[in-house]
Amino acid sequence: MPQDSSQPVRPHRVAVIVDGGTNPFEVGVATELFGLPRPELGLPRPLYAVTLCAPTPEVRMNHGFFTLAAVPGLEAVDEADTLVVPGRPDNVVPRGPEVLDAIRRTHARGARVVSFCTGSFALAEAGLLDGRRATTHWLWADTFRKLHPEVRLEPDVLFVDEGDVLTSAGSAAALDIGLHIWRRDHGAEIANAVSRRLVFAAHRDGGQRQFVERPLPPVPDESLGPLLAWAQERLGEPLTVADLAARAAVSPATLHRRFRARLGTTPLAWLTGERVALACRLIERGEERLDVVAARSGLGTAANLRARLRRETGLSPSDYRRRFGPEPARTSGSAPSGSIPTGSATAGSVAPGSVPPGSVMIPPGRGTVPA
Repeated sequence: MPQDSSQPVRPHRVAVIVDGGTNPFEVGVATELFGLPRPELGLPRPLYAVTLCAPTPEVRMNHGFFTLAAVPGLEAVDEADTLVVPGRPDNVVPRGPEVLDAIRRTHARGARVVSFCTGSFALAEAGLLDGRRATTHWLWADTFRKLHPEVRLEPDVLFVDEGDVLTSAGSAAALDIGLHIWRRDHGAEIANAVSRRLVFAAHRDGGQRQFVERPLPPVPDESLGPLLAWAQERLGEPLTVADLAARAAVSPATLHRRFRARLGTTPLAWLTGERVALACRLIERGEERLDVVAARSGLGTAANLRARLRRETGLSPSDYRRRFGPEPARTSGSAPSGSIPTGSATAGSVAPGSVPPGSVMIPPGRGTVPA
C-alpha cells in the first residue's frame, strides 16, 4: 500500500444527495463504501467522510420504506470533494431546481460528481453530460435517449469515468464504480483490501456488459473459485487459457462459457487483468525494475507491461509509481539500470479520450480490458 505520508491531511469529503424517492440501496452503498471505518487498511485516519444532504430536513425514501429525519441541507455540497447522486424510479419527473443547482455549483467549482444507477438523469438535467459519454440502468436507456439526446449514452457498460463526472449502471454497479474510485484515488492494493472486506469483486471492467443475455442453466456450473485461486498463485508462470481449462478438466470452450456466465468476461481477459493488478501492487510496494515487475506478474516484457498498464489505467509505469507508490527519500543521480524511467508527465496528465475506443481509464478516464 502507499505509505502513510502520501495520505491526505483530512478525509476526502463525500456528500450524498437524498432527494424524495431516492433508492435506499444506493444510499447504503455510498455510506458502506465511503462512510464506515476501514480498520483493515491499518491507517491512522479515515480516507473518506460522508455527509447526507437533502432539500428538506425529512426525506421519504422510495416506496415509503422509511423516512430520514434531521438531514442536513444542500449547502453541505459546498464543502464536498465528491458529490454522489443516487437514482430514483420516477426519472421522467424533473428534479427540483434546488437539487439541480447544487449539482451544477458542485461541478463548477471542480469537485467530482458521481451518479449511481438512474442518478445520471439528474446529471443530464443539470447539463453536466452534454456531449459526454455516460451510462444508466439498461431498463431506462430508451427513456434517457429520448429525454437527453445530447448525451453519448453507452447503455451496455457498468460505468463510465469521464474524469470529473462518473456515471454507473444498475444499482449493484454502484459497488463497481465505488471500488473504481477507491482504486483511482488510492491504488489497487487499498481497493483490493476494501473489496475483500465487502466480499465483492475487486475490479470488474467498466466496459463489462450490464447483464448476461442468456438464461442461467438450471444446474449451476461448478464454482470457479478453486481455479481462480490456483491461477492467482501462479500468475508469474506462463499460464494459458488451455492450462486453465486443463486444470478445470473441461474444454477451453466450456471454460469460456463458464467465465462469461459467472464473471462476465473471458478467461484471457480475466488472466490479463489479474496480472496487471499484481503489477500495480508490486509498483505500489516499491519495485522499480520494470523487467522484474513484468516477470513476477506474468506480463513477460517491460514493453508489454507498459502497454497493458497504460491500457488498464491510462498511466505509464512511472506515472503510476509517482501517484500510488511509496515515497522514499530520493537521491540525486541517474536511475538504476532497468528502473522505471522518470519524466515530466504527471499522474493526472492523461487527457480523457486519449485512450483507444473501448477502453476505460482508471485514473482519470474510462477502463476496460477488451475481451
